[in-house]
Amino acid sequence: MSLVENHPEKNIIRVQLRQNILLKGLNADEFAELEPHLDVLDCHKGDFLLNQGVHEMEQYFILDGLLKRVVTNGVAKEMILRFSAERDMETSYAAWCLKTPTPYSIVAVTKARVAKLPMPHWIAFIENHSDIKKTFEYDVMLGMSEIMAHTITLHLLDAPGRVHRFLRKHPELFDRIPKKELAAYLNLSAETLSRLKQHGKI
Repeated sequence: MSLVENHPEKNIIRVQLRQNILLKGLNADEFAELEPHLDVLDCHKGDFLLNQGVHEMEQYFILDGLLKRVVTNGVAKEMILRFSAERDMETSYAAWCLKTPTPYSIVAVTKARVAKLPMPHWIAFIENHSDIKKTFEYDVMLGMSEIMAHTITLHLLDAPGRVHRFLRKHPELFDRIPKKELAAYLNLSAETLSRLKQHGKI
């Protein structure tokens, strides 16, 4: 892990940061203010960036690869809440504002690279830039709304319907997510997902 300025691929990383959903609107001065706080982290598949139940939180900007939010219960049963990819972000902003432990983990689904900074630094930055804060809070609410819609979908749609909805909402991710992970997200077995594909139902 290293600061952007010290990273051997800093020029590529800066371009990737400029393409991020939240950071693409920053002007040169705002970007110069934020960059010194950003660490670049390379993750292997299965690495935890954030553990459920902690109070130490960070803000993540995805440069490459796939991440997931996942909730685990007391008997290690998992529920995947969402996937996110490059140009997107991951956060535990709501838990930070509520002063509660993180309600989910953030885990690398594939090899991934992120830029991150401690939540207090991110909060201080957006408090000084109201337009960025407004965009960020909108994206947080949009993400929470999508998670709620997905949870409702698991109860209202049959297996093919769940798959078709994912294909409609996230066509760019369908072939990138390991089928075991995708099946878990859709509350299906990997065998059921494979069978639907073999029978031409998806």
